[in-house]
Amino acid sequence: MKTILLAAVTAFALPVPAMAQSDTQSMPGMDMGQKPVPPKEQAAPPIPAPTGKTDDAMPGMDMGQPGDTSIGAAPAPAPPDDHAADALFDPAKMARARAALRQENGAFSGSMVRFDLAELQVRNGSDGYRWEGEGWFGGDIDRLVIRSKGEGSFGQRIEKVEVQALYSRAISPFWNVQVGLRHDIVPNPSRTYAVVGIEGIAPYWLHSTGQVFLSNKGELLARIEGSYDERITQRLILQPRAELDLSAQDVPASGIGSGLSSFELGARLRYEIRREFAPYIGVEWSRKASGTARYSRLRGEDPSAVNFVGGVRFWF
Repeated sequence: MKTILLAAVTAFALPVPAMAQSDTQSMPGMDMGQKPVPPKEQAAPPIPAPTGKTDDAMPGMDMGQPGDTSIGAAPAPAPPDDHAADALFDPAKMARARAALRQENGAFSGSMVRFDLAELQVRNGSDGYRWEGEGWFGGDIDRLVIRSKGEGSFGQRIEKVEVQALYSRAISPFWNVQVGLRHDIVPNPSRTYAVVGIEGIAPYWLHSTGQVFLSNKGELLARIEGSYDERITQRLILQPRAELDLSAQDVPASGIGSGLSSFELGARLRYEIRREFAPYIGVEWSRKASGTARYSRLRGEDPSAVNFVGGVRFWF
């Protein structure tokens, strides 16, 4: 009987050490005396080479038709017709502001009249006056342009009046070509010219104009103009300006010599009370050159003059 009880107790006690030992044992295959060895990294699956089929594209990406190499072939979306500013300000006022912005930057269909020069000139001898302006009618691409310029001295007959009627065609966002007619009302004898020209904005925002004139008498003239607006503040603007007149031959009837016939260099400082109305002051040096200076001396005139100017630039 004692033998049976001893065997039973032994059998019951044997698993206890085994269970206690299992608390200190590591997982099968792990050596607790050394650093664990990381499992062997699996190689990334190879990336299949593109086959040119549309199935290779990412889901939701339109790769276009097979053989279509154009980019952005789809039509552009319509411009938005809602404006965030309308939620904060009066929509009617904002609409007027956007219309003014389009007009000031040329994106405007309708009409506009602008006088860049409308001034009095103070100089030695008799003081004078001068104007240069234009009006256009049409849209951004095709326009009818009417230009006028002239000058004179107080107490004397007007010296020069010129009118141009031009068809203007936009050839790029910054350049227009122009063709039409020019008629000189004064001086006598008057002349009518065919006109071919180009105007626009050169790099660095240089406003440029170049025109060639062929008169009804076969006389060939040219004119180059350039100006630049240097903003000192948002309202105070300095504008250097240059103009050169050239002739292919002597024109005694008009007092014009061949080559560079005359030039003007000046600077005007204007203050924009409004964008549409800006008084200015400035100085300008004008000189007749070569044969034109000779004709001027024969008439008893000084071929060179320094003018102090004051006027207003405006548009509507």
